[in-house]
Amino acid sequence: MSLNSFQHRRQRLLTKMVPSSAALIFATPLVTHSSYSEYLFRQNSNFWYFTGFNEPQALLVLIKSDDTHNHSVLFNQARNLTTEIWLGRRLGQDAAPEKLCVNRSLPWDDIAQQLHQLLNGLNVIYHAQGEYMEADKLVFTALDKLRRGSFQNLSAPAILIDWRPWVYEMRLFKEPEEIELLRHAGRISALAHTRAMETCRPGLFEYNLEGEIHYIFNRNGARFSSYNTIVGSGKNGCILHYTDNKSELQNGDLVLIDAGCQFHGYAGDVTRTFPVNGKFSAPQRAIYDIVLASLYKALSLFRPGISIRQVNEEVVRVMVSGMLNIGILFGEIEALIEENAHCHFFMHSLSHWLGLDVHDVGHYGTPLRDRVLECGMVLTVEPGLYITEDADVPLEYRGIGIRIEDDILITATGNENLTDSVVKDADAIESLMAAAR
Repeated sequence: MSLNSFQHRRQRLLTKMVPSSAALIFATPLVTHSSYSEYLFRQNSNFWYFTGFNEPQALLVLIKSDDTHNHSVLFNQARNLTTEIWLGRRLGQDAAPEKLCVNRSLPWDDIAQQLHQLLNGLNVIYHAQGEYMEADKLVFTALDKLRRGSFQNLSAPAILIDWRPWVYEMRLFKEPEEIELLRHAGRISALAHTRAMETCRPGLFEYNLEGEIHYIFNRNGARFSSYNTIVGSGKNGCILHYTDNKSELQNGDLVLIDAGCQFHGYAGDVTRTFPVNGKFSAPQRAIYDIVLASLYKALSLFRPGISIRQVNEEVVRVMVSGMLNIGILFGEIEALIEENAHCHFFMHSLSHWLGLDVHDVGHYGTPLRDRVLECGMVLTVEPGLYITEDADVPLEYRGIGIRIEDDILITATGNENLTDSVVKDADAIESLMAAAR
């Protein structure tokens, strides 16, 4: 991501701000794992969106004096040679202005003495209250100093506004550079799923396939997953967020893999379901074909001017019709749809936004996801059917969990599938797995 992109985003946010105001955007704090170690650091997505800076203990302050004057201040960790020997290099104050294109850089350790001075005399503060306890404490301590300092000519901003609605709307519409990173995340994620299909054998364990997936991520420049990898074989495929990944792969079972890489901060999110032994049974194929038809129906409909809810309604019709045909549901199709009969087997949303977070930010319009889609939005498409072992259906369908998921970009002519390079047609899956044996 170019420095110009980060500057452009800051300017867009400043344009929304009123004169005599400041926006405070905090980095992710470190989280202790045990006495001498922390959990792996993952930068706050909003802070990254405006800075591209990957250190903790940092704060970006954007100050708008009036409609023609603004400046930026970064609080970040000071250089410390002893600490850097143990924990790694820091950018420090001297390099930050040029490297990150900010006007000033101040030491993080001085924030308690400096923050209230930056906010003095302003009218409005934009702050994501409740995101981090430490951040709230710093902000409200600074405001309290200003309120108590009237005899020193200090004055506190009277208004505090949450900047998240503005920023979330900005992040919903992807820029060209973001789209290219999401394409790359999709390609790497697809390669990993292909690898899992090629290496799958009865007798392996779910974590073996997880390891193959993460190897492909790393080999292609994506060190981290964008979420905890799901490898659910057999009945485990009916657990939506199954992450134990420790069962042995059994001959005759399916395995559902939901895995995506994080590439330069941007998420892939792909699901494929395939037979452990490389060959679908007749009941497995019957359920799989319903889910696949649902996915293709959705892909044919997603375009500008339609909503997730409208597409979901058509997908539900495909699912209900398919389950009627194979004897999982009984009755009249319109009545079953009206009764939400499918919810016993498809209980999650069809789509969610995708970007710096795997469940990315942005308003859906209503809880039913009525927002009309526009060019530049990126979302998942993930129909699934999950038939638990105790479901009141014919015995041959029990314990089958299937989800198929792709990532798409809404374009002027419809959509671009970012993850189509990994096969999903049942015959193509069987051919790929046979060729790898």
